[in-house]
Amino acid sequence: MKTEKNILIAFLLNIIFSMLEFVGGIIIGSIAIISDSIHDITDAISIGIAYFLEKKSKQKADKKHTYGYYKYSIIGSVITTFLLLLGSIFVIYESVKRIINPVSINYDGMIIFAIFGVIIYFIAKCVTQDGDSLNQKSVSLHMLEDVLGWFVVLLGSIFMKFTNISLIDPILSIGVAVFILISALKNLKIIIDIFLETTPKNINIDSIRNDILKIEGVFDVHHIHIRSIDGYKNTATMHIVIDKYSEKYKKEVRKVLEKYSVYHSTVELELKSEICDDKSCNITKAKIHHHG
Repeated sequence: MKTEKNILIAFLLNIIFSMLEFVGGIIIGSIAIISDSIHDITDAISIGIAYFLEKKSKQKADKKHTYGYYKYSIIGSVITTFLLLLGSIFVIYESVKRIINPVSINYDGMIIFAIFGVIIYFIAKCVTQDGDSLNQKSVSLHMLEDVLGWFVVLLGSIFMKFTNISLIDPILSIGVAVFILISALKNLKIIIDIFLETTPKNINIDSIRNDILKIEGVFDVHHIHIRSIDGYKNTATMHIVIDKYSEKYKKEVRKVLEKYSVYHSTVELELKSEICDDKSCNITKAKIHHHG
């Protein structure tokens, strides 16, 4: 609920300032600010989409979505991350054009809007700083982009006002865009890893296996599969080889998994004498019988 509220606040701040920026750009005759307002309105739309997808992700599991709706949050993250990438590339392109063909800038108007921009987006960044989803992380990255962008505009416009060196504006803009581009690519890699169901980075399979083997009565553990549903909620499945059935094994295994931030698990108990359908399991068990 907190994550949804944070994204909604960021959306409202973004859309209100974007509209004011658009009107202000027309009043002071600044094409740069008008262009940025269009970019910010696009951001606001993506954040609005992220809000509804975050809300959707909180729905309880049903027969159609047995794991719940958590991945809807990831879809929101995908949208905002791609818009960040496109926005950064667009800023770099426009900045290079301005280096080649400099344009006249209304420095006083830029300074006024930059001050408001830094304040508003800094508030939005603080609001979205903490959360429990990659969706919010992407929105927070959006806000960081805008804070840095307006801070650069503020510093650049003040400096340009006294030096009249207009090239400073596009050069600083490229620096911010590259920083955001790298951050967005890192976020995109995390998203791809989740969809590919790779083992979460904070999970060490070997350590988990060794800790489970320390449980008295456990002879082997195989078929260990650990994935993250949304970047925060980890799930696991595994086969535990034991000598005789007992409820204690599942409890002990889940205690171990909780140490590694895995709170949803499916544990299958197998007797040493059982034959697993997977050939790799049988090879492992053959070793157990050989050494037993």
